[in-house]
Amino acid sequence: MLLDGVQGQGHYVGTYLAWGVNNNGWWGEGEIKFYLDGDADWPPICGTGTEDYFGGAWGFEHPRGEYGIFSAPFSGLPQVINPDGLYQSQQRFGMYRWHVLDPIRFRQELRVTIQALGWQSKLAGQPCYLPLQDDIASTAFWYQTEPHTPFPQLPGLNDLEVI
Repeated sequence: MLLDGVQGQGHYVGTYLAWGVNNNGWWGEGEIKFYLDGDADWPPICGTGTEDYFGGAWGFEHPRGEYGIFSAPFSGLPQVINPDGLYQSQQRFGMYRWHVLDPIRFRQELRVTIQALGWQSKLAGQPCYLPLQDDIASTAFWYQTEPHTPFPQLPGLNDLEVI
């Protein structure tokens, strides 16, 4: 979940996503989905994969066999922490996408999700998707008119500590 519980009128500006991969293999198959104004089952905006949404199609691979960092005005992959080589466990990525020229507008509510979905080479002889349990942190940005739903109270320090 990138953003949930937004009530009111506004537009989505973009997100920064920090992704820590906990498996070997490709991690960026997940779709980003925008649920607008009461859409619950079928999002009116649905991406084709994490790498496509953040502007690095074909697995952010450039040059071949390596992740290529890049930074453009509206999307980028400026950080790759790559301790074990391409597609190895414990890689870390930082990426962003800004909807400045293409804001996603909503009238009543907004929810934004992204799937943690990778790729495994074979299951019963066929390549297939792999649900992931990666470490993902995000910051979402949106503009909104008043009134808005009150934000929940932040947890205390002891609740925020990662054990």
